[in-house]
Amino acid sequence: MRWSEKRIGAQFIALAILSTIATLVMLAAPQEKHLSVYSTAANYSLPIVQRQGRDYVGLLELLEPLGTVSAKADGRRWRLHYNNILGEFVQGQSHARIQGRDADLFGQFVMEDGRGLVPLVSLTSLLPRFLGGPATLHAEAQRLFIGSVATHFTASVSPDDPSRLVLHFSAPVNPSVASEHGKLRMTFSREPVMAPASPRLTFDSKTIPEADYSESNGAAEIAVSTTIPLMASFSPDGRTITLEPSKNQAATAAANPPANAALQNRPAATTGLATPGPATAGAPTPGPTVSRRYFAIVDASHGGDDRGEALSSTLAEKDVTIAFARWLRQELQNRGITTLVLRDSDANLSLDDRAYLANNMNVAVYVAIHAASNGHGVRLYTALLPYADEEDRGPFLSWTRAQQSSLSMSQAVAASVAAELKKQQVPVRTLLAPLRPLNNVMMAALAVEVAPPASDVARLTSPEYQQLITTAVANGIANVREQLGESSRAAMPSRVE
Repeated sequence: MRWSEKRIGAQFIALAILSTIATLVMLAAPQEKHLSVYSTAANYSLPIVQRQGRDYVGLLELLEPLGTVSAKADGRRWRLHYNNILGEFVQGQSHARIQGRDADLFGQFVMEDGRGLVPLVSLTSLLPRFLGGPATLHAEAQRLFIGSVATHFTASVSPDDPSRLVLHFSAPVNPSVASEHGKLRMTFSREPVMAPASPRLTFDSKTIPEADYSESNGAAEIAVSTTIPLMASFSPDGRTITLEPSKNQAATAAANPPANAALQNRPAATTGLATPGPATAGAPTPGPTVSRRYFAIVDASHGGDDRGEALSSTLAEKDVTIAFARWLRQELQNRGITTLVLRDSDANLSLDDRAYLANNMNVAVYVAIHAASNGHGVRLYTALLPYADEEDRGPFLSWTRAQQSSLSMSQAVAASVAAELKKQQVPVRTLLAPLRPLNNVMMAALAVEVAPPASDVARLTSPEYQQLITTAVANGIANVREQLGESSRAAMPSRVE
């Protein structure tokens, strides 16, 4: 009997050890990876698997929620029909045939039990062939955006209460909210929330000095730094989130201000999307008091719901302008000119958004990109200011005439760019126009409208033509770089209304 009790006790001990080992193995095992997919048809996720040391996904499973799809395996071959599109894949090959045209997979196709697996990085090449529209992959964050589905947001502290942060979203959101010491985190697992112009937003508030945007593991997160706990409330339409302390917390904070001098003396800068537009009379808009991170801003006109001019039956102006903007950024950076593309995705940005962001980035030059189907070559525009129907009020500069002090420098930039375009034998005209947001920005500002070199509008998408134009524009800006730097430091006003 005693021997049996000992034996049973030993078995219990052994089981306990095995259970502990199993638990440790489960904790040490890597978290299963999923790809979050956002589209107008559905938002969903699917597993990511490791094959050949790379991330792979099932192509049939990815396309199923988006349309009518079927697949069939035949030996080493795998054929997939999506709506009326045929894709042909071969085990071990690094390219596929979509409607008879080659598509690079950037890795080998894998077929397992009739299931077709493609490298994650191949989706930006494959999906436009099947879907007929853009697909944007954030591979490191495991997020895939199909079409123009991104949800953008603005953030600003209330002018009446700097301990109150208001976030406005372009579509309804429902994040999970968690608080920890010094942080409030909002995690967006189902919504296609995209980054603002800068992932770090800073505010003129001792209570809420900054917020950081990040994304990973198929989700986006906004982490708000705070000196006191905040409560989140949602508007009925789900598009606005207000963060504020409870009344008791606010009273305590007012009676005991933070001792951290760095927080108390933080400059009033906003480096990401913030509530745009003219401020109300007497309420100062934060000025560009931060050190210069970018020398130039390139702004791709239109975007999101605003397609701009229909250049052809299949080509929208917003798609051409973003391509030129990215080329120009590269050309400027090649010349040592730090550059931000203000609209680097298919985002909805109002004219006031664009001007407000440019004014708060402390840049030396703003370049807006437009495209046109009529005419030839390039038209360069500088601002045509309205009559002085609005007077400046002390430190506040009229919103509609903010360009006034920089207009001569803007015209100098236009002349320099025009000279470089002529060297490349590109037809060019320099014009004045009431083209917003040129009159709202407080630095040298220029709009570049590109037309095709001949009657073929498709030439606007030619890499050779895009590089020809952007090389000349970059050279023109580089030629007056020193003047731009001195002019922006000497003449930039601090506030607009």
